[in-house]
Amino acid sequence: MEPTPEQSPHHAYPDHWEADVVLRDGGTARIRPITTDDAERLVSFYEQVSDESKYYRFFAPYPRLSDRDVHRFTHHDYVDRVGLAVTIGGEFIGTVRYDRIDDTGRPASAPADEAEVAFLVQDAHQGRGVASALLEHIAAVARERGIRRFAAEVLPANNKMIKVFRDGGYTQRRSFEDGSVHLTLDLEPTEKSLAVQRGREQRAEARSVQRLLAPGSVAVIGAGRNHGGVGRTVLRNLLAAGFTGRTYAVNRAFDEGLATLDGVPAHRSLGEIDEQVDLAVIAVPAHRVPEAVADCGEHGVQGLVVLSAGYAERGADGRELQRELVRQARSYGMRIIGPNAFGIINTAESVRLNASLAPESPARGRIGLFTQSGAIGIALLSGLHRRGAGLSSFISAGNRADVSGNDFLQYSFEDPDTDVALLYLESLGNPRKFTRLARRTAAVKPVVVVKGARHSGSTPPGHAVPVSRIPDATVSALMRQAGVIRVDTVTEMVDAGLLLAGQPLPAGPRVAILGNSESLGLLTYDACLAEGLRPRPPIDLTTAASPQDFRDALAEALADGTCDAVIVTAIPWVGENGEAETGDGQVLAEALTKAVAGGSAKPVAVVHVEIGGLAEALAAASSTAAPRPRTVTSAARTRAATTATTARATTTGTPAAPEATTAPATPDATPAPEAAPRPGRIPAYPAAERAVRALAEAVKYAQWRRQAAVPGKVPEFLDDTIDEAGAAALIEAQLSTAPDPRGRPLTHDEARELLGRYGVDVRPTLPAPDPEAAVDAAARLGYPVALKTTAPHLRHRADLGGVRLDLADEEALRRAYGDLTDLLGKPAELLPVVQAMAPRGVDTVVRASIDAAAGAVLSFGLAGAPSELLGDTAHRLVPATDRDAAELIRSIRAAPVLFGWRGSAPVDTAALEELLLRLSRLVDDHPEVVSVALEPVVVAPQGLTVLGASVRLAPPPARNDLGPRRLPNY
Repeated sequence: MEPTPEQSPHHAYPDHWEADVVLRDGGTARIRPITTDDAERLVSFYEQVSDESKYYRFFAPYPRLSDRDVHRFTHHDYVDRVGLAVTIGGEFIGTVRYDRIDDTGRPASAPADEAEVAFLVQDAHQGRGVASALLEHIAAVARERGIRRFAAEVLPANNKMIKVFRDGGYTQRRSFEDGSVHLTLDLEPTEKSLAVQRGREQRAEARSVQRLLAPGSVAVIGAGRNHGGVGRTVLRNLLAAGFTGRTYAVNRAFDEGLATLDGVPAHRSLGEIDEQVDLAVIAVPAHRVPEAVADCGEHGVQGLVVLSAGYAERGADGRELQRELVRQARSYGMRIIGPNAFGIINTAESVRLNASLAPESPARGRIGLFTQSGAIGIALLSGLHRRGAGLSSFISAGNRADVSGNDFLQYSFEDPDTDVALLYLESLGNPRKFTRLARRTAAVKPVVVVKGARHSGSTPPGHAVPVSRIPDATVSALMRQAGVIRVDTVTEMVDAGLLLAGQPLPAGPRVAILGNSESLGLLTYDACLAEGLRPRPPIDLTTAASPQDFRDALAEALADGTCDAVIVTAIPWVGENGEAETGDGQVLAEALTKAVAGGSAKPVAVVHVEIGGLAEALAAASSTAAPRPRTVTSAARTRAATTATTARATTTGTPAAPEATTAPATPDATPAPEAAPRPGRIPAYPAAERAVRALAEAVKYAQWRRQAAVPGKVPEFLDDTIDEAGAAALIEAQLSTAPDPRGRPLTHDEARELLGRYGVDVRPTLPAPDPEAAVDAAARLGYPVALKTTAPHLRHRADLGGVRLDLADEEALRRAYGDLTDLLGKPAELLPVVQAMAPRGVDTVVRASIDAAAGAVLSFGLAGAPSELLGDTAHRLVPATDRDAAELIRSIRAAPVLFGWRGSAPVDTAALEELLLRLSRLVDDHPEVVSVALEPVVVAPQGLTVLGASVRLAPPPARNDLGPRRLPNY
């Protein structure tokens, strides 16, 4: 919507205020500024509002708007007078307006910082969260324009509007004056208002996905008359899965006399269908999609699955088509999966939806699966099916133009049928939000992620995402901080998902190993050590072991308090004739399931080699899927003690007692419902390494869950030694001298002053352009001193000879100065400095930087080439807590050096943790500090010394995670 000539050129139309939002019921709407072109829309909107709502708005009967009213409500300067509208299908369904006022309540301009605000929502759309969304956006607009408070007059009977203000989470004051309620809201965001906003976002986005996965009716647009097309395939899959709702085939090419197709009603358009359609699956060529979307929007369809290709994966023109597709769908209040999608599946008995190209609907299960690749989706569905695992839901998002992995996390968080969320992602559209949502979801159920396209420049062409400069190793570390189980391959994702969906979480890393092969047991033992687990010596049952022997040994291990998990290894038995018997899988599965039937709180995994049917039998023992036919030898039958199995009653995903933990309370969302107890499926693996790797991931995740139950905090003592206002003044002064929007690096003295405001002392250095200056500097600092080059190509490169240490007197200093210049070049090239020696210790590096996509990141590692070559650096998101700081220094592989490795003295890690917290506070309080590097930081047995610091300031990048709710536009 462009501004008209009547609007002030000094306040151009603020298109950055436009936003798509998800409403409480899962539908979408658009919020935008009101312009002079909206007069007719405003009048039409007002005519559809009830007399009661008009009375609540104007405190008197007000049947229609006068021409003067229309002019007033459509002419704004976007500073002192602002109006926003919520639209669906281009028509208004709600409006809000503020007028800046002075202390007497009269119209005013800046510097007045209060405004009167008023809302009006069409009665048919009340209860959808329209006013709440408008309040978030108008408050953000007001803060941008220097307004700090809203004042509102509300009639006492207008309970809905009073509730909107009360539930917003803002600090407010209320009084009763002249027959109305006078409300004053402070617009500064609070912890409560942010929690309220995110809670509403979670419920709305979860509901939007739920509407897609559980429709009451589905129309396949593009279902062809001939067999084999995409649309016809989806239609047949819907019918084969037994979809419980109503199904329609729609194709404008149908003959007028065609009444049914594959037994369902056939229509030429949605308008011919007598009832509302909830979900439309669009399988027509890209050039016909806009027509289909318009037909859907005009007939009240709630959501779309667009299988059609020919969008962003085809280049710039296709990307613009894709954006227009999203704009068109959202204008009607619809969300999109796709385009170029593979489809969606919901196995719930009350739905049984297979609106995908998958020829066979998976069995019901406890795993939710999201993928951005159709090919990977096919592979995952096939792999899970082969191993007898079922799904709760499946979404293949294709180009992910709208519904994304973030939406899937919102849905999975509260879905009672999902215990484990598996995601294959090729891009992260909003990494900050993903990390936040993943942390909250992982606190109640595991989240397993495979990240494809990990290397720079390899983002799939169909995905338009913010550019991130942080390396993939950093992304992995940040996911781990959020509790995400990140694995490298889809095979590892399935392996981990099967264990987490079928077994309780381990209480620790102690592993019992038992089986009938000593060699396979040793391989498993070695794999456990390689993954950081603590295996007990394997128990060899010998090749003569029967299924009953396995059952007894497993039961004993489960009852043993010295182990936290059990891995069973098995090879085929050797029969009396000396031949291996491969038909014992079902018998062994029955024996193992009986051993765990008592409800042990320990996870069990099976490693088997060429035992036919074992994995299927284990799956069938506790799965709703019907087992495939299998053959069991007569010898196996005679060894079977019984065929009945008892369901295991341990709740999946819950840490074992006595260390069972409760997910931390989250004020920003409705708590996820607890899953009902159910049988535990014992996962089987064809290789020891795969089983152990899955178990190791479960151990690390369980540890994270226990720690997340008691979140870290920022020590209060930092507040007494931090001058936030002083630092802000310094930053403002420095940026005012840097007209370059890229900002500027601070000098050494400027960096020292800024860091000093946060209690970070940087040891001073003095320039030494010649030997005499060096001697003078040493006299001022005191011997012993260090002589260092600061030229960019030699900085922090002691291995190149640019540093001379422990210079005890003038003679040593002059000699070192001469050696340095003779070896490396002239003083003007080397830029030498003199610095007083620091106490001996371990050289480390502490950094903080702001990435436009991921946010502020705190990093730590040891100084020196080996750490850089090996990538031995740990990362945490800012703001960091005391727990984050402690984990950060212990996460690097070289951490033992800090704690007394090989008899050396342990260094002062407490001082190091405090330094990390201070730097975290600095970049969190002042986003203008876009990068800080403290190098080296020498950590001694008592205290530490920061020898070098570099700081860069720049205008802070825009943050999309703290403003009002809005859907991304990719």
